[in-house]
Amino acid sequence: MKLLYAEDERSLSEAVVDILTFHKYIVDAVYDGADAYDYATSGDYDGIILDIMMPKRDGLEVLADLRRNGCRTPVLLLTAKTQVEDRIRGLDTGADDYLPKPFDMGELLARIRAMLRRRDEFHSDLLSFGDLSLNVQSGTLSCKGTEFALPKQEYRLMEQLMINHTIYMSTEDLLVKAWGYNTETDINSVWLYISYLRKRLVAMDSRVEIVSKRNVGYRLEIPL
Repeated sequence: MKLLYAEDERSLSEAVVDILTFHKYIVDAVYDGADAYDYATSGDYDGIILDIMMPKRDGLEVLADLRRNGCRTPVLLLTAKTQVEDRIRGLDTGADDYLPKPFDMGELLARIRAMLRRRDEFHSDLLSFGDLSLNVQSGTLSCKGTEFALPKQEYRLMEQLMINHTIYMSTEDLLVKAWGYNTETDINSVWLYISYLRKRLVAMDSRVEIVSKRNVGYRLEIPL
């Protein structure tokens, strides 16, 4: 799952990003409302966490413009406890939920999970293809009674391959979706982790293979 997190308080942003990354979310962090709007309109996000009080453009203005321009990505607003009117305006403008600051990290995670469950294009907690099942909560890959908890990056890559199993995904698309827009990693990492997953599937005796098409990309297939 990929999130956009807009928060101008850098120390808080770094702490929240660390927690979200630990819980297998891909997070793009921005620090002002102008970047929040630009990223939200150009990126493919499952959810947006938007602080109201930000420089350049406040969160309510960003939210209003996103909804006005057809963006339906779920939005969780972060508000100060005293900003009751802002919370009401946010919900009326199109926010899916709000969370007063300061907040507990456990509650933030719960609010994000609830927000993502309500999004229009919901993916089940259990992704399946062929004889494989991937639990998106635990990161566990299962095949024929064998289970393995995938390391974080292998999980992110397998999640994208299973969600998009009907199409070939280019190396560049996999890099963005599994590592994030702000990654300093290059496409060599995609090739490396594809090889890890291929070995994993062989070890689990799965019928599923990761196939590649030159200059097109990768996808999951079940050979006849």
